Amino acid sequence: MSAPTLQHGSRLLNQKAADLVVEELSVRYGGVRAVREISFTVAAGEAVGLIGANGAGKTSTLRGLLGLIPRKATRLTLGDADLRRTSASTMVRHGVGYVPEGRHIFPGLAVEKNLLLGAYTQRWRTCGDSLDEIYGLFPVLKTMRSRLAGALSGGQQQMLAIGRALMARPRLLVLDEPSMGLSPLLVDDIVGVLRRLHQEGLSILLVEQNAKLTFATTTRCLVMDQGQIVKTGLAADLRKDPDVRRIYLGM
Repeated sequence: MSAPTLQHGSRLLNQKAADLVVEELSVRYGGVRAVREISFTVAAGEAVGLIGANGAGKTSTLRGLLGLIPRKATRLTLGDADLRRTSASTMVRHGVGYVPEGRHIFPGLAVEKNLLLGAYTQRWRTCGDSLDEIYGLFPVLKTMRSRLAGALSGGQQQMLAIGRALMARPRLLVLDEPSMGLSPLLVDDIVGVLRRLHQEGLSILLVEQNAKLTFATTTRCLVMDQGQIVKTGLAADLRKDPDVRRIYLGM
């Protein structure tokens, strides 16, 4: 897939960027503390990666941030919006786009109807332009716009999930394991799209086990272990860190 571009004055990215500030976020499952008072930021227009092994607390962090599971935080803001008491169902109205682990597209609906569902908070007259831009990013979706989403390949479904989140014109795009189950070639396609979105000014929070993808896509990374952030730094520096190379890159 050739490098994607967005139109000038993109309707997908026309909201002002905003800082995400997370202070002392905690998540519990019963008596188990899955996330232990972690703090981090995603600056406006920044791409931040969150890496760690299975069970490190990455997905729990995301789900807590989004209000999908109970959480506590001293501060949780996106721009001027206080998200601590915001329900998951209204996060999109505050500018958060979410690409969940496992995609969770609607398999019995056509590709285009899946995309339009992502734009339910937007004015109808903007949807046509937004669709055109999604089809520019993912040309294969345009050729399959009338096909049932459940008939798409795993990589195509991942493109659809990202496109659906972008239809809401988010200020922050949050992705959970977008490389899961994809071939290396399709992973490269996803990296290209995320890089372009970042270059165009979209704020991104990426949760991944695939450290190589994360380092290729983000500018700064957080390393989680046992519910805590144990390392943080520029992606280029962490890629050279001996512990990170040994544990996450097998080098």
